[in-house]
Amino acid sequence: MPASIFRVDNKSFILYAKETMRLLLNVVFVLLLLSPCQAKKRKLELNLSKGVTYSQRLINTVSTVETLNGQQVRMNISTAARIKYKVIDFQNSIYDLDVRYDSLSLKMSSPVVNVEFNTDNLDAKAINSNILGVLINKPFVVRLTKAGKIIEVKNFDYLFSTMFDQFTQFDETQRTQIIGQLKQTYGEKQFKTNLEKCLTIFPDLPVSAGSKWTISSQLDSGTATKMETAYQLKKINNSTAVINGASKISSVDKNAYIESNQIPMKYDLTGTMASKIKLHSKTGWIMDASINQTITGTIDIKENPLLPGGMKIPITVNNEMTITE
Repeated sequence: MPASIFRVDNKSFILYAKETMRLLLNVVFVLLLLSPCQAKKRKLELNLSKGVTYSQRLINTVSTVETLNGQQVRMNISTAARIKYKVIDFQNSIYDLDVRYDSLSLKMSSPVVNVEFNTDNLDAKAINSNILGVLINKPFVVRLTKAGKIIEVKNFDYLFSTMFDQFTQFDETQRTQIIGQLKQTYGEKQFKTNLEKCLTIFPDLPVSAGSKWTISSQLDSGTATKMETAYQLKKINNSTAVINGASKISSVDKNAYIESNQIPMKYDLTGTMASKIKLHSKTGWIMDASINQTITGTIDIKENPLLPGGMKIPITVNNEMTITE
């Protein structure tokens, strides 16, 4: 091929080089202008409006395996709840929420018991569902910070105080037993634990996509556990924010005995939890979330008149929770 084809005069080359450099500088300048916009940090927190009602549908599936005298005993519990939160006051960065259960269901299966409750299907014969139905639309108050931390739950015992006014066929022992069982699923401690899992997630400082932070908390749903969660903001825009979390869980005091149904026992538990949470970026309220938790360890029952010699029970618990509006 003739060499003349590759021949370029110096003047043309200099003009070409200058034009190329000008274009490159323009690109760099635009990228520099865009960079602060892309990395703009925002404060993630609750921004709820007084008088507005926010909804939440929670579905919880718990599978438990206990080993008793060498035999595995399995129990499965599925619950669902529709809950309404109305903002009735906001002062000093604290929300007062009027909270009510809108519907509840519970299904439990094990070798010794199979029961089902559903407040959406009430009739005269469905005694279990009618008992649970007493909790529907009864108000209690939750005080909550903008960071999603629960300050106080008030009037929760009111939900259970009149539960048996219309069910006179149960004696006092039966009433106490039924209320105790329902409180394990729908009591104040379990309510707070479920709410804290999905709301105690906000960082102290403004963040942008890719930011990471850690939150330590303590949960109490029968036994006290401490949880340390590493969160990362995966993406955020004007309408939504997506947060992923990875948690480590352990017993607060594995040597401390607590009483359950007058039986002293202690827990030595460890576990992990993975969460993916999608929020409204403006209000901080959850659009949808999935939370998966696995806990293993032992329950040590202290020697007592009902169980001479005591017992140590290995246990594994898997918990899947989904939350939608």
